[in-house]
Order: sequence, then structure tokens, then C-alpha cells
Amino acid sequence: MTADDSFGRLDDDDYPAYTMGRAAAMLGTTPGFLRALGEARLITPLRSAGGHRRYSRYQLRIAARARGLVDQGTPVEAACRIVILEDQLEEAQRLNAAYRRAAESANPTAAA
Repeated sequence: MTADDSFGRLDDDDYPAYTMGRAAAMLGTTPGFLRALGEARLITPLRSAGGHRRYSRYQLRIAARARGLVDQGTPVEAACRIVILEDQLEEAQRLNAAYRRAAESANPTAAA
């Protein structure tokens, strides 16, 4: 899944998450870029107990992929769609491989 659909609260003890400023610095970009990704619905920032936006490592990896496309001249909206489609393809390939392994282990004579 690519776009983060969680609207709940984030407890700092759950897993590491970074503030918008720290996340932008790690990506070598500005907070405005992260806001643009949010507006394009690629990533939805989590909220800390104080209501501050926080970004998980997974969200930073997605943002970095979009950032690479934007740096090559792709508009932000298009970059977000590309990243989402790539993630959906990877997930489909992973599920297909798991399905094939399960089918082969259930019927070993069919594989030969």
C-alpha cells in the first residue's frame, strides 16, 4: 500500500517518526515539498500527541522516490501517481509469488 490512509494518533513509543522539518532535511528538500506530497495524497502525515505532523521511515522512502522523479522534471502529481502504481505492482508481484509458492507446495506433481 502506498498512500498512508491512517488518520489516527501516533504515540512516539510506537516507532520512530520524524517532524516535518527533520524529514525535509533528511530528504534534502523543503517542508513545502512534503506538503505537496500530502496534497497529492501520496503520504498523509501522522500526528503526535501534541498534534504535530510526523513522518515514518516508510513515508520517507516513498517521498524520496517521488523526490527523485521530481528532480528529473516530473510534475509532483505525476510523480505521486507513478510511485503509487510502482508500489501496487510490487505488491501484486509479491502476492503472485506467494500464491504460486502455496500452489506448488500443495500440489508438487503439477510443478514437474
